[in-house]
Amino acid sequence: MTTPFDASLPAPLLAIAVAPNGTIGDAVSRVIETATREYSNLLSVWTLVQIALVAISYAIASLIAAFATPVLEERLRIIHNQPRLLRALVILLRRLKWISFALTLWIMLAAMRAATWPSRSYLIAVAVSLATAWVIISILSRLIRNRSLANLFAVAAWFVVAVHFIGIDDEIVDLLDGAAITMGTSRFSLLMLLKGTLFLAAFVWIASFLSELLDRRLRATLDISPTAQVLIGKAIKMAALTLAVLTALTLIGIDLTALAVFSGALGIGIGIGLQKLASNLLSGVIILADRSIKPGDVITVQDTFGMIRSLNARYVSVVARNGVEYLIPNESFITENVINWSYTNTLVRIDVSFGVSYDSDPHQVRRIAVETVQKVKRIQGTQPPVCHITGFGDSSIDFILRFWIDDPQDGVTNIRGNVLLALWDAFKEAGISIPYPHREVIIRKLPDGFDGVLRGGRGGEDGGADV
Repeated sequence: MTTPFDASLPAPLLAIAVAPNGTIGDAVSRVIETATREYSNLLSVWTLVQIALVAISYAIASLIAAFATPVLEERLRIIHNQPRLLRALVILLRRLKWISFALTLWIMLAAMRAATWPSRSYLIAVAVSLATAWVIISILSRLIRNRSLANLFAVAAWFVVAVHFIGIDDEIVDLLDGAAITMGTSRFSLLMLLKGTLFLAAFVWIASFLSELLDRRLRATLDISPTAQVLIGKAIKMAALTLAVLTALTLIGIDLTALAVFSGALGIGIGIGLQKLASNLLSGVIILADRSIKPGDVITVQDTFGMIRSLNARYVSVVARNGVEYLIPNESFITENVINWSYTNTLVRIDVSFGVSYDSDPHQVRRIAVETVQKVKRIQGTQPPVCHITGFGDSSIDFILRFWIDDPQDGVTNIRGNVLLALWDAFKEAGISIPYPHREVIIRKLPDGFDGVLRGGRGGEDGGADV
């Protein structure tokens, strides 16, 4: 009886024939029939020898990785100021076991083909092809930043390569194409779904990569404002993604005229339930166009004070002084009052109010306040500080001290606190007191008999009561 390992037979290990229009039950029956027919062949001596050699190769690779990885990690720690080289070496180090496995299999394959017939090393040839493919695919998957997508890409690509090497790719394609449904004149199969997903993911990734690369080049070469840079970058990315989606749909055979119905339904959905989303998207375009805010500006919107980190399609990222990042919808910057501390100029004026007792000389207070604030860090000397009397309060003479800073991104509350603390120290040294609210009650005449109550005696005609 001939076996699939004879030199006269083709390479495929399993010959599964599935008709394009066959059912899944027919495919399963053919798989069972083929497996039953080849069962005795798989139990041949040379098959067991090859399986043993593959297992030995994996054990050798595991030992090499276990002993070599710690030594190589120590060597990598001495590499400095070369992040790209270090990243590439780390990627190879993390796959040392599989690289060693593939190299060991290549040695085993060469030895087997030199010692016996090539057909008797078929399983080793398949194993070395799959191991080499996995090493290459896993390294290439590191180009994808998202770890989940990278792992999904690696597994899917390796599965396709494995099906090809085993020789059942035509049968798998026929099986997937047979699982289809027909809607009118259109036919949708599982193969079309997989091809569409693959093409869409590939084109979207390529479009994102190229748009980011072009965006960085334009920002480096064009002398334009930050808001214009963001607007150009988003326009390039949206155009690239749209082109990628349309190209992927065209390649899998979907008529783009059918999207007219979908676009109409999408418009109705936006009009009914996505008003906020559409409002935020339009507000984002308006913000980028009128350049009212830009990355790096220090703003106050509602109760949030911080620096703008990025402008996005739906929201603006604002980093507060405590490190918390707020995602504020774009619509808020159109409808709410926004304070931009660095809109046209970072030089801003800060007001600090305080009061002193009526025993103090207001002329001396003004002079001390101006001299003191000039010694505080971050106070600008280009605009001299001033101090004015604002009124005579119930228990104090009220003043306002005005000074200028040019770094509001470093905080406003902290500079107010530093100025108040400096004023406290200066007034204390000069003997000027800062009063606190109090009340004095002056009784001109006590009622008859009430003086005895105050002395702890008895009042009233009947002697009163002890107080």
